[in-house]
Amino acid sequence: MAQIVSARRALFQRFYTSFQKRLVSTSKKNNDTVAAEISSRPARAETKNWVSYGFDYNSKEVDRNAMHSLLFAGISILLVTGGFYIAYMPDYNLRDWSTREAFLELRRREEAGLPLVDPNLIPPEKIVLPTDEELGDTEIII
Repeated sequence: MAQIVSARRALFQRFYTSFQKRLVSTSKKNNDTVAAEISSRPARAETKNWVSYGFDYNSKEVDRNAMHSLLFAGISILLVTGGFYIAYMPDYNLRDWSTREAFLELRRREEAGLPLVDPNLIPPEKIVLPTDEELGDTEIII
């Protein structure tokens, strides 16, 4: 058991010390250096590796402001306001009214002892069917 623990400890130390290595450059130092010009505009390190969102390719601030404005408008105004509008929109097709009327009619027919759906919704005397001569060779599907 002691051998397993010591082998494990040695493996851990080898693995742990591999992350502590530092790479050092041993190239010659060149004394031919040029001083950088000092500009009136402050240098920004974050614009060096800046990737545009596609709204403005020259200014990071304009690009970010456009992106944030579009996301605010798209999410908070369109989705939230649109969701409230759809949720509280009036019943244009009268679905609620027709459902209530159907339940009231079913209750009335049950209390009167009538069948729930009348087989003679339209009286048979009022139905006019064509004669056999008028139909001719027309296929009749029942």
